[in-house]
Amino acid sequence: MLVDEVLAHLRADRAFMRDVCDWQRAPARPARYAPWPLELAEPLRLALGQRGIEQLYTHQAQAVEAVLDRQNVVIVARSAGGKSLCFHLPILNALLNDPNACALCLFPTKALAQDQLAKLTELAADLSISDVQRAICTYDGDTPPAQRAEVRRRARVLITNADMLHVGILPHHTRWAAFFRNLRYVILDEAHAYRGIFGSHVANVLRRLRRLCAFYGSAPVFILASATIANPKAHAEQLIEAPATLVDDDGSPHGERHVVIINPPIVEPALGLRRSADFVARDIAARLISEGLQTICFARSRNAVEVLLTYLREALPESAAVISGYRGGYLPEERRAIEHGLRQGRTRGVVATNALELGIDIGGLDACVMLGYPGSIAGFWQQVGRVGRRQSASVAVMVATADPLDQYLAAHPEYLFRQSPEYARIDPDNLGVLAAHVACAAFELPFNRGERLGSADVDDLLDALAETGELHVSDPGPLPLFRAGGAPRPAARYAWVGQGYPADRVSLRGVGERISILDERGQLIGETERATALARLHPGAIYLHQGQTYLVTKLEWTTGQAIVRPVRVDYYTQASAVAEVIVLREYARNTDPIPAAMGELEVTTTVSRYRQIQFNTHRLMGWGELDLPAQTLLTVGYWFAIPEAICRQLERIGLLGRPNDYGPNWEQQRQAARARDGYRCVICGKPEPPDRPHHVHHRRPFRAFGYVRGENDHYLLANDLDNLMTVCPSCHAKIETAEPVNRALSGLCHLLANLAPLFVMCDPGDLAATFEVTSPHTRLPTITIYELTPGGTGLADVLLERHADLLRMAAQRVRECPCDQGCPSCVGPSLDPQADADRNPKRDVLRLLESLTAALN
Repeated sequence: MLVDEVLAHLRADRAFMRDVCDWQRAPARPARYAPWPLELAEPLRLALGQRGIEQLYTHQAQAVEAVLDRQNVVIVARSAGGKSLCFHLPILNALLNDPNACALCLFPTKALAQDQLAKLTELAADLSISDVQRAICTYDGDTPPAQRAEVRRRARVLITNADMLHVGILPHHTRWAAFFRNLRYVILDEAHAYRGIFGSHVANVLRRLRRLCAFYGSAPVFILASATIANPKAHAEQLIEAPATLVDDDGSPHGERHVVIINPPIVEPALGLRRSADFVARDIAARLISEGLQTICFARSRNAVEVLLTYLREALPESAAVISGYRGGYLPEERRAIEHGLRQGRTRGVVATNALELGIDIGGLDACVMLGYPGSIAGFWQQVGRVGRRQSASVAVMVATADPLDQYLAAHPEYLFRQSPEYARIDPDNLGVLAAHVACAAFELPFNRGERLGSADVDDLLDALAETGELHVSDPGPLPLFRAGGAPRPAARYAWVGQGYPADRVSLRGVGERISILDERGQLIGETERATALARLHPGAIYLHQGQTYLVTKLEWTTGQAIVRPVRVDYYTQASAVAEVIVLREYARNTDPIPAAMGELEVTTTVSRYRQIQFNTHRLMGWGELDLPAQTLLTVGYWFAIPEAICRQLERIGLLGRPNDYGPNWEQQRQAARARDGYRCVICGKPEPPDRPHHVHHRRPFRAFGYVRGENDHYLLANDLDNLMTVCPSCHAKIETAEPVNRALSGLCHLLANLAPLFVMCDPGDLAATFEVTSPHTRLPTITIYELTPGGTGLADVLLERHADLLRMAAQRVRECPCDQGCPSCVGPSLDPQADADRNPKRDVLRLLESLTAALN
């Protein structure tokens, strides 16, 4: 069935249209062409003519002309807009005209590299020059060691990724001397993917690359291709630290495109609960597949991919064999087979994470179903652009989840269609990132004092490495009495003398090593990052892979292995974590009436228990307790405190309880309570770690005793040992969140954490939030939103700038939510509505927000 027919059926379906928030149609657009660049070799024009390409699109011609004029270029065009040809043509032109010319092509994934290898090799074959065809090689982790010497010998076009350049090429540059000496072009495809901590690392890898090129006497032109972001030129120039020409006059054609926003229906009006977005996405995808449309479904996490894949295969048992999952953690051969099946049309449906957002040629898909907002407007349009890639009509459907951010967009779909894409942000001078790459660069070539790495002054870092014994400093010696021509004194020289390869110790993803997932026979099932393993692979966790369920029986932290066994269960698991925040340094502060700041934080996270959630009903089936080591993160965050005046107003109505003075005997009684309880949590029995004391909790709230310093001694009863108990941070958080006086902070924290990604270009999992009734730093009720990447990447700066907008958006979301007492779509579900009948968590959060936003006006 054609896309137009399926769309007509959907429009006639009242049940489907009842849930439609918006349906936008973009008409088909014809191609716009430009004259063929005269500088290109004639064989190239003839080869393209054999493929039916008689003219170039406007952006292709402009990009090629600029590159041939030796300008760095960044090309912005829609998905399947022909960006690849913008760098294929200059590369092949150079190879035809110069027998020694070389090019380096960096792609963010191996799949994209393999796809580009096939395209470039086919185009070279049409030139009928076997030497050119044989000189196009891949060099990555999948290249067999026995073939690597041959690749180094004959490669003139090297297709690889930033990771391999970092760890496998730059440290061994002497083996690539001829390649670097003749390097003409460096390609960065999907440049928008180089953001955050990954982009910050890649910018430093490019600094090292340019340093080595200068050593070998070359100055390559950089060609970058990007999806639509707010700052493509500035982002490109920050990555390569050089001027770049922006080419964004996209002349490529596209077919008619329909974009539909769906909000699942409310099934429990009082609680504000909607039908599961998982089920709605499943039903829509199953319908599209059964009516003959090749469909891709996007989910925001690996776990969500496997859950939706399971549902979809159950809904279409006769088509289960032609519906696949696709995500990180699958083995390379699995991913290649899935990509091939999509191109050939044998695979009719695929459920993927954003790994398939990138420009891999997976054929002409007809339909896209997004389970939730991808986390950025740029990511939204990238996923929409994965369908209709052959100028035919296409449809993309986004199903809003219960998250506050999704519900805001369902209520305001114009934000998606009218708001410009976000800024891609990197911080190449992040101290931890820069220090790691200074060590790598010193291994590759000695530094002279005063020499920079790119634009960064690295003398202090070189001195620090010398103090640790990893660098040897050559003293230039005393000044000679007479220096010919007044020559300057030679600079101190820093040479690497440390152990091993420093690049081996640096992960570009900032997440360290990976954990291998093995079954009981030792067969490799998949893998995941060590940083997330405690939450995903703890003992008792259900690990999902290609729709199959496995029970984690053991996590071997030291060997980097998780052992699993297949099980048949009707639930999956979600870990619950508790975070403690310490402000190490304050970098900036606003001047608003609601004080906010950003700075360096130490965040200690403990995964204390996990939920068992039934597949089809999403009902909570039970909890499992865990005793896992705490993880410490040094990062950057943004926080704001509830001002004293607002606290006093809210305390009068019992909304905020905020004792910040526990009386003069508090410290003595706190120590006595911990000693009495044997320095163990009285709830879960967990002992205190050596460097982090447990908390002490008042059984009856301290505020209930009415202590006022200088007026009474009620603190004596409040701090009586019978009223105190020792609790670990995890159990303390559970106790305090359940108290009505703290639900307003908890609800606001939930809401802000979900809305914050709308202001920055990041994945929802790049940020986390926590609240404190009395922060040690501010001495006031405080909410902190922090980055989950070490050292941060600039997201906290943006949140500080947009502080007032974030609070106003939060107030708007609470007012618009139709629930009575709070739900997952606004302030989180009411924990126990009957336990405190006189309090309404949603109303309390709204009162708090109205007080805050009134102070801003």
